[in-house]
Amino acid sequence: MSMFCYQCQETLGNKGCTVNGICGKRGDTAILQDLLIYTAKGISVIAEKAGRIDNEVSHFVTKALFTTITNVNFNDDNLVDIIKQGLVLRDKIKAKYNVSGDLHDCAVWTANTKEGFLKKADNIGVLSTVNEDVRSLRELLTYGLKGVAAYADHAFVLGFEDQAVFDFMIEGLASTTKDLSVDEMIALVMKTGEAAVGAMAILDRANTETYGNPGITEVNIGVRNNPAILISGHDLKDMEELLKQTQRTGVDVYTHGEMLPANYYPAFRNYDNFAGNYGNAWWLQDKEFASFNGPILMTTNCLVPPKQSYTDRVFTTGLVSFPGVKSVADRPEGGVKDFSEIIAMAKTLPAPTEIETGSIVGGFAHNQVFALADKIVAAVKSGAIRKFVVMAGCDGRQKGRNYYTDFAKALPKDTVILTAGCAKFRYNKLDLGDIGGIPRVLDAGQCNDSYSLALIAMKLKEVFGLDDINDLPIVYNIAWYEQKAVTVLLALLHLGVKNIHLGPTLPAFLSPAVVNVLVENFGIAGITTVEDDIKNLIS
Repeated sequence: MSMFCYQCQETLGNKGCTVNGICGKRGDTAILQDLLIYTAKGISVIAEKAGRIDNEVSHFVTKALFTTITNVNFNDDNLVDIIKQGLVLRDKIKAKYNVSGDLHDCAVWTANTKEGFLKKADNIGVLSTVNEDVRSLRELLTYGLKGVAAYADHAFVLGFEDQAVFDFMIEGLASTTKDLSVDEMIALVMKTGEAAVGAMAILDRANTETYGNPGITEVNIGVRNNPAILISGHDLKDMEELLKQTQRTGVDVYTHGEMLPANYYPAFRNYDNFAGNYGNAWWLQDKEFASFNGPILMTTNCLVPPKQSYTDRVFTTGLVSFPGVKSVADRPEGGVKDFSEIIAMAKTLPAPTEIETGSIVGGFAHNQVFALADKIVAAVKSGAIRKFVVMAGCDGRQKGRNYYTDFAKALPKDTVILTAGCAKFRYNKLDLGDIGGIPRVLDAGQCNDSYSLALIAMKLKEVFGLDDINDLPIVYNIAWYEQKAVTVLLALLHLGVKNIHLGPTLPAFLSPAVVNVLVENFGIAGITTVEDDIKNLIS
């Protein structure tokens, strides 16, 4: 096989992609991503042996992990450059701390070209771990760390960081090179959940202290008559700088996909040229980017390989890269990114083609829900609200995901959906009504904002005076697609949440034995039919 990758939910046959990725990455790209993770593991081993984790090491490992998340980087030349940076850093820290001895292989191999790297790729990928259960636990930990890295990177961009999170990334990656017992590996997987909570907490602080607490917002989903720029991904600092640079230019800005929750922040609502949201989840971008007419800025993961009809209108920035697509350079230290080329292009292109009209309501992050706590508690105590159903997570292309729309429609009218992430696009435009003025879909924001759902659960536990979070009238039916969803799952397990239903399929990287551990210890289950799952979760 030319590659092996099974890190996302859509992996071929729920077994693994072996020629090219369903996500669109080529075989060589997948191998280079394996090499980048291998490089990060080697650097982690050296840092651990040195007993020192420099900022340079923390930030490179974070960058390496985030770069290999599904739908971030499809550019072989860019991946080669990052690997080279890692090898330079490897040699630098070896010399700085005089590290020698029995090191991970990455500490000694070297190459200078893509062809040279690919020749070094034998026995370094996922399948190099022969034992299925060891492989499963190592990959579960690694994918959890990828999500931790994404959250940590977003916070770092805004000037916030938690060294304990960086330290565990190093510890976790280094552990995958060691011959550990199953119990030791399971303990590290659970510790990844703890690191995930820490990373999400610092990101929540970064977002809210920088842009204010999200509040209830009615978001326009129609279009105006001005030329416009569409921004997708998750990076709020890119959003801020784009809005500032488009002020008084006659160019509007619309969000797409996971950038929708930017509409909920008070710092952004003050911009007259912030027009609303255009379109739906990431996987529909091939149609929606085509009809938007203007330029598109991809700030983080969720890029689908662009079609030729609109490739010349796509710009990437940050860690996102695709061959032949223009890239906006990183901001200089103390400066801002320069979006002038995108703005100039927008002025020459037609306004977006309208694909829907109306509005949607969101902004129910933890601070807003806490403000409604008395009303919510009263509704629960009176029986008006019987259950909260957490339907957070990811959306995707598989037809089986219609299950989540049907599930939302079939839920009893005395239930409220708590959501975060692009899973919401399966039901956030349904007319599900409200319960005493409380909307039946409470959207906390991006997948990056899943921490809000944990805080809401912990607050309700406190208000109701419960000892166990699982005694709350909250059930979990979560959809996953990429590695940040794995991170959120591990965070919930760390917080003690049990009986989570996960779909539309269980991860291919979980071996039967590891699945049994999750079932026996945490009550993890897959989904079945809408009728049976509602009976099991709600009744």
